[in-house]
Amino acid sequence: MILFTPHHVEMIKAGEKTQTRRIWKRPRAKVGAVHLVKTELFSREHHCKIRILDVRRELLGNITEDDARAEGGYSISEYIQVWEAINGVFDPDQLVYVVTFEVVH
Repeated sequence: MILFTPHHVEMIKAGEKTQTRRIWKRPRAKVGAVHLVKTELFSREHHCKIRILDVRRELLGNITEDDARAEGGYSISEYIQVWEAINGVFDPDQLVYVVTFEVVH
């Protein structure tokens, strides 16, 4: 299970969001694994399922225009605003996990 904002769930279902950056101490997703997409931790409801295609670590500030588009169709400056709304400060030197996925039905 991976949590997303309700706004991002719709983007995932539409195929507009195929990547997510996470502040994890260790990876919580493995390539090939299928995860439920939820908006609430303890809810039984899930919105769809995603298959993990890639997991890598990189600095948050290394996001490219292509990555920002894969995060939901954003420009880099728009993505920074979204990140700050969800996570607080955008620290370009912060190590994050980048998870690439596809929707499975």
